[in-house]
Amino acid sequence: MFIGHFAVGFAAKGAARRTSVTALLASALFLDILWPIFLWLGIERVEISPGDTAFTPLRFVNYPWSHSLVMALLWAIVLAGLYRARTRYAIGALWIGLCVFSHWVLDWVSHRPDLPITPHGEARAGLGLWNSVFGTALTEITMFVLGLIVYLRTTRARGWAGHVSLWSLVALLAVLYAGTVHGTPPPSAGAVKVVSTLMLPVMLAWFIWIDRTRTLRSAA
Repeated sequence: MFIGHFAVGFAAKGAARRTSVTALLASALFLDILWPIFLWLGIERVEISPGDTAFTPLRFVNYPWSHSLVMALLWAIVLAGLYRARTRYAIGALWIGLCVFSHWVLDWVSHRPDLPITPHGEARAGLGLWNSVFGTALTEITMFVLGLIVYLRTTRARGWAGHVSLWSLVALLAVLYAGTVHGTPPPSAGAVKVVSTLMLPVMLAWFIWIDRTRTLRSAA
């Protein structure tokens, strides 16, 4: 999934009100934050293979350290523990862990059976939602709209900047998603690594901008 992960991060703000949306979104995207790092290190591999699934031309050959079930659980526990130790906010720590692990669950629904169960085993999982472009788009867009509604009901803008920061990100994600659905395949796996790496600091900076320009609404 792509914008489905953003949906989880935005929606989690409704439950973990004291946790920044930066932390929640970064947690929901954490496995994909690790992935380009491991690609550069040469311990994970992706190929361009149009038709591998209907939705994406990416063929995930090997990604056990970022996306296996066991490692997803471990990363979730580690990030939740670090957050709990730093903030003493138990609810926030719980949702940080759930956001991290939700990434594997959503990928399990989306991917063909290519998600490793353990870092070294041969077992793979995946329900294959990506075999349907319509089904994938309907699921992700619905999730994103619902997650955004929860976030909007939980926070409000601090002036015009709070509107610009959030809605410009929504517009960017819409453009990127349309490109994913209708665009041409990346020219190479190397291009995927470069773009994925460059997008990380941009997205993190955007999340921080949203946090600084929006504030909590009064609790119901």
